[in-house]
This record gives sequence, structure tokens and C-alpha cells, in this order.
Amino acid sequence: MNPAIDPRLIARLSTEFTSLGEQLDVLGRDLRTLHTQVLAEFPGTAPDVARAADTSAAQRTADAVAGTTEKIDVQGAIPQDNPQSDPATPIAMTGAVAEQGIPPWTAPAYGPVPPSSGWSRPSVAVPGMAGGQGTSYPPVAGPVPSMPGRGQVTVPPMGMSAGQMYPGSAPAWPGWTAPGGQHQPMPSLPQQRRVVAGRPVRAPWWQREGVISRVLAVAGVAVTLIGVVMLLVLAAQAGFFGPVPRVVAGAVFSGALVAVGARVFAKAGGRVGGIALAATGIAGGYLDVVAMTTLYKWLDPVVGYVVAFGIAAGGVALAMRWRSQGLAVLVLAGAALLAPFVTTELALLGFLIVLQIAALPVHLVRDWPWLHVVRTLPAVLTTLVAVVGIALDSGTRAERFEVFAAAIVIAVAGLAGAVLSGRLRANDVTASLSFGAATVPMLAAPLLFSGRVAPTVVSGVFAAVLLLVAVVPWLPKLGAAARVPGHLAVVSALAGAVALFEACVGAVEVQTLPSAMFVVAAGFLAVAGQQRSRFAAALGAAFGGLGALSFLFRADPGTLAAQPEAEAHLGLSTALSAVFLLAVLVVAAWTARRLGLLDRESDATVLSVCAGIGGLYAVTALTVSLGVATGSRDGFLAGHGIATVIWMVAATTALLFGLRRLARRSQQAKVALVAGLILTGAALAKLFLFDLATLSGLLRAGAFLVVGVLLLVVGTRYARVFAEMDSRTRSA
Repeated sequence: MNPAIDPRLIARLSTEFTSLGEQLDVLGRDLRTLHTQVLAEFPGTAPDVARAADTSAAQRTADAVAGTTEKIDVQGAIPQDNPQSDPATPIAMTGAVAEQGIPPWTAPAYGPVPPSSGWSRPSVAVPGMAGGQGTSYPPVAGPVPSMPGRGQVTVPPMGMSAGQMYPGSAPAWPGWTAPGGQHQPMPSLPQQRRVVAGRPVRAPWWQREGVISRVLAVAGVAVTLIGVVMLLVLAAQAGFFGPVPRVVAGAVFSGALVAVGARVFAKAGGRVGGIALAATGIAGGYLDVVAMTTLYKWLDPVVGYVVAFGIAAGGVALAMRWRSQGLAVLVLAGAALLAPFVTTELALLGFLIVLQIAALPVHLVRDWPWLHVVRTLPAVLTTLVAVVGIALDSGTRAERFEVFAAAIVIAVAGLAGAVLSGRLRANDVTASLSFGAATVPMLAAPLLFSGRVAPTVVSGVFAAVLLLVAVVPWLPKLGAAARVPGHLAVVSALAGAVALFEACVGAVEVQTLPSAMFVVAAGFLAVAGQQRSRFAAALGAAFGGLGALSFLFRADPGTLAAQPEAEAHLGLSTALSAVFLLAVLVVAAWTARRLGLLDRESDATVLSVCAGIGGLYAVTALTVSLGVATGSRDGFLAGHGIATVIWMVAATTALLFGLRRLARRSQQAKVALVAGLILTGAALAKLFLFDLATLSGLLRAGAFLVVGVLLLVVGTRYARVFAEMDSRTRSA
């Protein structure tokens, strides 16, 4: 007698049970229809009675299959949203699987839950055993807490883990009880977060799902690509194999890695491994083309660039198909980081630019910020090194223009990527920052050329283009068509300001550099006031500060006080710079008012004092420079005499302003009086300590007369104002 179980018998029994389940499913639907008709016939039936009838009918159906009555009990210390409900009373749900024809499960009991608000009464869904979708019932009587982010208390079916039911984390359930009474443990995925004292605590990085596998995959990509480079370069240096076997072996190995990666990716759990294998193969093929073009000279550079572009574009396309930013990043990073170990010729710039351009179309479809960085930085850094190297080593004319062309292409590709991404995703700041990095080689490009004209033209044209991009959002029609985001305009304006500074330094002499800085500062400040842009005002203030530093370098206080130094360094250029400085102060005051910087009295007072000091220094430098520029022996002295009179005029103006507003007891009045008195003292000190000793008879007399008259005017007015205040106080 053969004790073995006949598999055909098992199959026949399975078929019969399946048929029985379908028949019971039909029976359950009929009973449910009858139940609906009964409720319509007797509208006065209470909901609890109807629910009990429904439960009893479904329970009898379930009993026909299981031979016993199972219940779903949800009990324990559950927060109550109904104070009158009893938390110790189990919530019974029977017949929950009548439609599926499957015996119900027994859910585990909840553990103690800390009191909190926001609990709700969700539905209870019980899925079927064979992949059924389960049946969802209305909220049951009694409080049932809703799991965060789920909205239903769901009992997993047999063979399905909690991680499959709830991807990302598993509920803290001890398990469930199968119809046979056997307790089944509930497997769960590794928890990404734990809750300690009501606060989420991140698990260590090595315990998070997929971290170790990703680290190992990246390490495998790096090591394998290093092996490919050794095969292509070190083997050639050591004389192992011939060029053809090395190249063919690298190509075959790369193709095999891509094929295996695609096969692994299609299997369950093979995403990380498939991406790593495919990225290694694609990057290895790219390095193989670099070696054939630069190391073995088998391909013309143009042909090599085309083939390399095809490989890179294919890798990016595969990454888009697999929806994997990691694949695109690994392909570009692996090829870019190891290409310099294959060749250090200028053709390397072309291969890195090919990688930058090949990834451009991705930004029309995917929001992959890391791809901006990986496709931009290798080309930028390599080109910058080439610019500095050629500038220091005096490369050939052809090499200079090749590097200059590479810098232009990098900047254009960076701008294209930022615009394409910004039109679809206005908050993509990474694209704008990558464009800012892409402008660095062009900002360093003037080092490639000698003389003054060529660097100035390069910097000036580049500044004009960048500033045009920056003002596009302010042009209604063009801004609506281009849709340049604000952060891209800011980055472009900043890079354009740097390029404009380079153009100013290259175009003018040291004597006229302050004038150029002040003109640019006035322009930025005027635009800032017109558009109410604080960033443009900041750029204007920066240029104004640079201009002021260069102006002080030419006309420092020691130079203004010593006649030999003044006659050696001051002249019409210094006087022109002083005039532009005064113009900048006027425009800055208007811009500050437009931007609301003068709304608060304290801010207005501080800015007024700073502007007054700067204006007085500029006027002094102007008068002394004009006196020196006349070429007369007494020109320097005449300039100082006029400066003393202007100081006293300014002091008189401040005192009269303060006296007029003294009755209001404003802060500006007090500051104006204090400043006027200080300036009066400074004018008198200059008159007696400097002018009296240096000025000639007529100039000295004129200065003393004007200062004396102004002092009389101020003193009279000062006494009258305080007398009027005393009379008003006594009358009150």
C-alpha cells in the first residue's frame, strides 16, 4: 500500500472548494439583497437591529464553511471619543467576509495607547485569503483608533506581511490567529523610525532599509571602473596585451555589464544591483571611447565626441526609463571622475562638456537636482584648471581659443539647463546655483588674453548678457515668455556684477577707477529705486563701497592735508570722482526712500549722518583737487579755504534745520543740532589750526569773514528760538 498522498486528489479537492466558495459568494450576495428588501419593507427598524440581522446572516454563511464562529475583537485601553463608552468592552465584527466566502480572522488586541486627540472610528476591512480585496464595513459601535496615515484597521491575509499591506513601516501588532487556531507571527520591514516619548527618532543609518546595499553598489561601481581604467591605461604602460585586445575587452565587458544589469533590474529586489551594473557598464563604455580617441588616436575627436554623446545619452535615457536619478548620476560621475586618468589632453574638456549636454533633456521631464551638480561641476573645474594653467604657462594661441570656447559652451549649457528647469519648476534653486558655477570659467577667461582690449571686451560682453538675463523678469512680455525664476535672475545678476567689475578694472586706469565704480553704483541704485529691488540696491552699495575705497586710496586725509602729496596725486580725475561720489549719495538717498529705509526716524537719522560725512569729505576733496588742477601755487590753499567755508555752511544748515524742528522734540532735530555744533567746532579748528598757518592774506581774511558771519547768523537764530521757547513755557 502506497502511503503517499495523491496530488490529483489534492487538486480535485482544491477545485471543489473553489467551486463551493463561488457558490457561497453568490449566496452571500442574495442574502444581502434580501436584507436590503427587509429594511425597505420595515422602515422603522433600528440601525442596531439591522446591523445584528446583517451580522447574523453573514455569520451563518461563514459558519457553513468554517464550522465555527470567529469574531474580530478590538479591545484594550483605547482612547475614547465617547466618554460613555466602555473601553474594556470588545468590539465584535462577525460575518465580515461573507462576500468573499472566507472565514473571518481574529485580530490581535491593541496594547495601551497614550491619551491623545484626533482618534476616529474607521471602517474595518478583512481581506480574503487568496488575494481578495476584502470587505469594508461602516464604523462599528465603540471607539476604534485609526492608524496614522491609513484610515482603516486592516487584518492582513494569510501569506501577506505587514510590510506588504503597509509599505514603509509595520504596525506594532504581535500577529494574528488563523482559522485553525494557530497563531501566525506578523513579519515586518525594518522600521525607519521609532517613537520614543511621543517623538520620532531616526534609526541609525546602517539600520535603514537599502542603505548598506546602496553603499556597496556605489563602491562596486567605483572599483569596477577603476579596473576598466587600469585595463585601458596601466596595461598599455606595462605593455600587457595589445591596444586592440584592451579596447575590445573593455567594450565587451561594458556591454555584458549593461545586459546583466537589465536582467537583474527586471527581477524582484534587483533594482539596486541592476542600476549599479548598468551604470558601471555605460561609464566603462564611455571611458573606452575616450581611450580610443585620445590615447590610441583611432577616432577623430569629432567622431569620438559623437560616439561618446550617444553612449551618455543612452545611459541617461535608460535612467529616465527606469526612473532612477541614481543611474544617471553614477553614469556621469563615474565617467567624469575617471576620464582625467585616461587622458589629460584638452580633448578631455570636450568629453566632459558632452556629458553636460547629454543630460540636458532630462530636466524637461524629471526633477533631478543632483544631476545638475554632477553634469556641471566636472566640466567647470577642469576648464578652470586649464584656464589657470594656460595663463601661467603661456599656451599657444590655438589652446587659448579652445579653452575659451569650452568656457563659452559650459556657460551656455548651464544657462540652458537652468532655464529649462526653471520654466517647469520655479523652485529649482539647484539649477540656478549650477548655472552660477558654470559662469566661473567665463569669469576667469580674461586671463587667457594679454593686453587691455581683449579682456575688457570679453568681460563686458559677458556682463551684458548676464545682466540682460537678470532683467528679463522686469520686462512684461519677455518675462512672461521666458518665465525666468527669481533665483536665476539673482544668480545671473551677481555673476554679471562680477563680470562688470572685471570690465571696469580692465578698461580704466587707477586714477579713473573710482569714477567707473561710482557710475556703475549709481546705475544699480537707480534701477533698485525704480524697481524697488533690494538686491539691486545691495549690488549698487557694493560698487559704491569699492569706489569709495579706491577713492580713499587716491585721496586719503594725509594727501589732502599735505601740499606736495596733493600736487602729486590729485587732479581732474580725483575731482571727477568726487562729483560722481556726490551723485551716488543723492541717488542712494532717493533709492532708500523708495525702498522704505527712511520710514523709521532712527534709520533715517543714521543714514543722514553717514551721507553727510561722506558728502563733506567728497566736497573737500573736490575743492582741493580743483585747486591743484589749476596749476597755481595758491591753488591748494584756495581749495582748503573754500572747503572751510563749505564746512561752516553745512554746519549752519544743520543747526537751522534742528532749530526749526526743535519744538517737535524729534530725534532728527536733536541729532541735527549735535551734528551742527560738532561741525562748527571742526570748521573753527580747521580755520585756526590749518588755514591760519597756511593761507595767504586775502584767502585767510575771506575765510574768517565768511565763517564769522555764519556764526553770527546761527548764534542769533539759536538765541531767538530758545527765547521763544522760554516765553511759551512761562505763559503756559
